[in-house]
Amino acid sequence: MSSSSSKPEKEEEEEREAPSPCMNGDAASEGDKGGVGGEEGRGGGGEEGEREFAAVMAQLAPEGVRALHARVEAEWGPVLQSACQTAAARALWARAVRDPAAAVLAGERYLRGLHEKMRRDERAGAREVHGVMIAVRTLWFDARIEAAVDELGGDPQVVILGAGMDARAYRLNCLKECMVFELDFPELLEMKSDLLHEAMSSANHQKLTLMAKSLNRIPANIQDGDWVTKLQSCGYVPERNTIWVLEGIIYYLHHADAMQVLETIAASRSSACTVLLADFMNKNATSLSPTMYHFYHDSPDLLLPSIGFSKVTLSQIGDPQAHFGLLSHPENLFDKLRRLPRSMEKNPEDGTPCCRLYFVEASASPDDQIMCPLDHYLD
Repeated sequence: MSSSSSKPEKEEEEEREAPSPCMNGDAASEGDKGGVGGEEGRGGGGEEGEREFAAVMAQLAPEGVRALHARVEAEWGPVLQSACQTAAARALWARAVRDPAAAVLAGERYLRGLHEKMRRDERAGAREVHGVMIAVRTLWFDARIEAAVDELGGDPQVVILGAGMDARAYRLNCLKECMVFELDFPELLEMKSDLLHEAMSSANHQKLTLMAKSLNRIPANIQDGDWVTKLQSCGYVPERNTIWVLEGIIYYLHHADAMQVLETIAASRSSACTVLLADFMNKNATSLSPTMYHFYHDSPDLLLPSIGFSKVTLSQIGDPQAHFGLLSHPENLFDKLRRLPRSMEKNPEDGTPCCRLYFVEASASPDDQIMCPLDHYLD
């Protein structure tokens, strides 16, 4: 994988629409199932659901949008395509996730594929409906970004690593005073910009308005050593408070690369307050796609204090702060998992591996000291 020296695209101080509620990407594979969502959250079935799906598909009518997605299908590998799969889940769980750009960024192939899986799950009365994990994860990140912006005074920098088809700069009103930086592969950011341009040029597509104070797209590979230099050259200021968003990205990296990214973020605490928002897989979860998922940690709440974060909060899907009313079935998989000890590797009911996804919020400041991960046991 390579990075590019091409200049970032910048969109600044655009006219904003009326404030909206302040609510990037991994593969929506066969293993991507969660608890059943309530009818208020998922796409809905029957005639109403089909009408909603038709409205989503209508956003793909512009010829330029279809041509660009044909290139995605022909030229991109599974890692890049996973960004479109994530966008498809956000588009089809639109009653829970407000993302007006999601359908255009997803494309017909991934929308139709996920729609068919959701219909099968709903017809079968399944406990787990495809896409709900992405919906819950999106809402958790949205909520924690909003809380962190408020805690840091309303105008921190927001850096989204492995941004994929993330459109938060266009949909979160809480970013109105924030400079947003999106880092990802050059070809992905170029395609994303072209898709949004084609869609907004169509008379039938709703206008997207930048909600953030500014948006910088920075072509860079975070596995290369120069991504921080590129970030700084595009306006990132180490001395300013920063929220780092790593949604659906860290487990794609190999161990050394993932640790380099986490340690780089932790080191930024020497100049300003730092908030890290990330999701981690445990070891069993990486087995769902061993050719794509590499980095894991069974106890990220112990790992992060050891590299410089002073406060770490861990949640699992189904916890009160990671539920959002979308896990209504009493026997859903995520509720079962979170009731089991995290050290348990197999479900005692059926012997299946306990595959966990952890949502982690960590913070640090210049006054913090590096903690030993065992300190809290010794207090």
